[in-house]
Amino acid sequence: MILMNNGIHDDAFDDIRPALAADVARVKAVTDAAYHHYIERIGLVPAPMEADHAANVAAGLVFVTGEPVVGVLVLVPEADHLFLDSIAVHPDARGSGLGKRLLHFVEEHARRLGLAEVRLYTNAKMWENRRMYPRYGYEVVERRVDGPYDRFHYRKVLSPPSRPSSSAAQLSDH
Repeated sequence: MILMNNGIHDDAFDDIRPALAADVARVKAVTDAAYHHYIERIGLVPAPMEADHAANVAAGLVFVTGEPVVGVLVLVPEADHLFLDSIAVHPDARGSGLGKRLLHFVEEHARRLGLAEVRLYTNAKMWENRRMYPRYGYEVVERRVDGPYDRFHYRKVLSPPSRPSSSAAQLSDH
């Protein structure tokens, strides 16, 4: 077990896996449960609830965790960054640290793909997210209206993956 530069062990992501066709119904259920409470606040259905989950799973863009699934990521690799299209944690798993672990997985996944930046956006009325992302090192790039959605766009420039030193390798065996 090697401690990564974000303080998370490399094997901490062993239970996060690419979604399968059999997961589509649960991906939709978790996404809907995670975003449903925003409908009244923003006055429309959040975009992740209207996504084509089956197509995203088939394209290999969705990662899940839990049995049954309680965490969902939709990750879109671009030429120069990894786009975090959606992150959803079932309300039953809130407060468990799962969201933090999923965000760390996104960063490690970007590094594995050779991408040095993660980008995402969140609705302007999702205040919780707007407070949370800066705590994890994301900076606001711009605020932009996309159709009916008023969104804050964020990015995080990633540090390169840490290379274990000989002393770190020795510590990892204990």
